Amino acid sequence: MFTGIIEERGVVTAIEPSGDGVRLTVRSPLAVSDARRGDSIAISGVCLTVTDQGEDWFTADVMKQTLDMSSLGAFDVGAEVNVERALAAHARLGGHIVQGHVDGTGSVIEVRPGAQWRVIRVSLPADLAPLVVDKGSISLQGVSLTVSAVSPADAPEAWFEVSLIPETLDKTTLGALRPGDRVNLETDILARHVQRLLDFRPDTIREGGSA
Repeated sequence: MFTGIIEERGVVTAIEPSGDGVRLTVRSPLAVSDARRGDSIAISGVCLTVTDQGEDWFTADVMKQTLDMSSLGAFDVGAEVNVERALAAHARLGGHIVQGHVDGTGSVIEVRPGAQWRVIRVSLPADLAPLVVDKGSISLQGVSLTVSAVSPADAPEAWFEVSLIPETLDKTTLGALRPGDRVNLETDILARHVQRLLDFRPDTIREGGSA
């Protein structure tokens, strides 16, 4: 489990084919400072498992499903990534509960600069739109953010906005986002549970003959 508080920006140093997936090597000195084989590290919001490591790098295998569901498949050598180690049980939960299980991707629609902040508007897949609410939490490229605006429920194309402070722009890869960029999205786990519970509301159960 993660919190969406990015610890450092890493750099992709190698991408090698591995079956129908790839083997990804990332230079990330802080992340490997106390890492062991089998540990979980989130790369731009995707939970990966350390399979090998050196003094300032680690390697992880990325399966085809992850490449299809996330932006990792578009990475090139030299790309910067957001890095976060798994949450320690005694640590503060500074962001929100992030699993590292990407729900899908969106595209940056608009970047609006402000005096000391930047507003990013991102498209939302239709199936994720009900899970994103104004002032709720969302993980964008692994960064825990607060939703600052959402599209109306009847909008033909769903979107949401986040407002980024200078610290976020400087310490994460979000400061480099441009319109058209594909980004990883993970919605709030609580919203996903509520949606699933509604699928089993009493009228549905009675119709199925189980109550």
